[in-house]
Amino acid sequence: MPREFTIPEFYRSPIISRLKMARQESDPRKKDRSPSLLQVGELTFKISRHFGLCFGVENAIEIAYRALHENPDRRVFLLSEMIHNPHVNEDLVKRGVRFILDTSGKQLMSFEDLCSDDIVIVPAFGTTRELFQKLEKHGINPQLYNTTCPFVEKVWKRAASLGERGFSIVIHGKHNHEETRATFSHSRVSAPSLVVRDRQEAQILCDYIGGTISKEELLDVFDDRYSTDFNPEKDLEKIGVVNQTTMLATETQEISSMLRTAMLKKYGESELLKHFADTRDTLCYATSENQSATYGLIESGGDIALVVGGYNSSNTSHLVELCSEHCPTYYVKDASELLSREQIRHLNLDTMSVETTNNWLPACDSPAILVTAGASCPDALVDEVITRVAELFGVRHELEASIAVFEANHIADDSRIVDNKGTSYENLVPIPSRS
Repeated sequence: MPREFTIPEFYRSPIISRLKMARQESDPRKKDRSPSLLQVGELTFKISRHFGLCFGVENAIEIAYRALHENPDRRVFLLSEMIHNPHVNEDLVKRGVRFILDTSGKQLMSFEDLCSDDIVIVPAFGTTRELFQKLEKHGINPQLYNTTCPFVEKVWKRAASLGERGFSIVIHGKHNHEETRATFSHSRVSAPSLVVRDRQEAQILCDYIGGTISKEELLDVFDDRYSTDFNPEKDLEKIGVVNQTTMLATETQEISSMLRTAMLKKYGESELLKHFADTRDTLCYATSENQSATYGLIESGGDIALVVGGYNSSNTSHLVELCSEHCPTYYVKDASELLSREQIRHLNLDTMSVETTNNWLPACDSPAILVTAGASCPDALVDEVITRVAELFGVRHELEASIAVFEANHIADDSRIVDNKGTSYENLVPIPSRS
């Protein structure tokens, strides 16, 4: 039985929760990755089989709000953004939480301003060993409200295990992302470590292993992304791969395969296991499920895709990348970005800037719109996006009947349908602090 988390009611959703419950009833083993089809008038929503708050995120939200509840008379700080969703973080700020660092690691306030009576919440991405030590130096127990995702900690343990066996660590991740900074900090204690961003950088590493580029050329490319005293000549004789848990699974597998092939060519089949640790993928289950479901969503076909999530969310950006290879895709943080039938505001991943696009809705009479969201996006935000699209097409009033038809098609016993405490789509509860 999956664990139930205690999180604020406004994170819950009256639309998506019903669709997910119906799919769970009809496909409890999650074998079917095809999207949920919600027909609203002539409009078809194809909603990804898996998306939204994962175990680690719900766990972090529960701990953060518990910290506020249990410490009404103490100052409560977040080390940095708890998760990459602006609405979650803004609501915590409204409740009095302050941030010590921004997502890049820049100081927003001095550690000297902290006292031993303060509460500091460690974010779901975890943090570096150095910051753990700095908090302890100021008399603060960083483990008291540590929301580090168990799957991130699993990566740290995997790296430590590789180090104990004499392997150096290649981390597939974005070197400036909080999670990768934390993983690098922990792994370099156990073994020489190097961060690789993508296939292109992995190829450079393979070129060095194959002897076609020099040590100096390699270190120049990976400047500031390898551990102190990293010596490629000896530290790349034995390697194992771990990854930031929110990277593309296919890319991690390809990078691992590239490095394995390079080591095979250099050392031969009989010696391969001494030089390459064939580790299993260290992506979290939610990232894997969401990406797999996104492939199913894409295969079903659609006119456009809407991907909902915070604009600094790594796992969400990868869903956008997948969808954009197949149809026009718009990365939106919430329903407020759907300005009108003519205009949408969205994040352009190529330029990393928010821009406005005209004539974004398909011109056909019966459009199919693909919908998914990142692992740090509350379902309530997806509800509002769906409701807003239905409103733009003039069919919002048909939503409730359409959801009821969907439930009837997926749940044989109507008595098992969750009534969501009487909430309907007409009474969506907005998350506070929305701009």
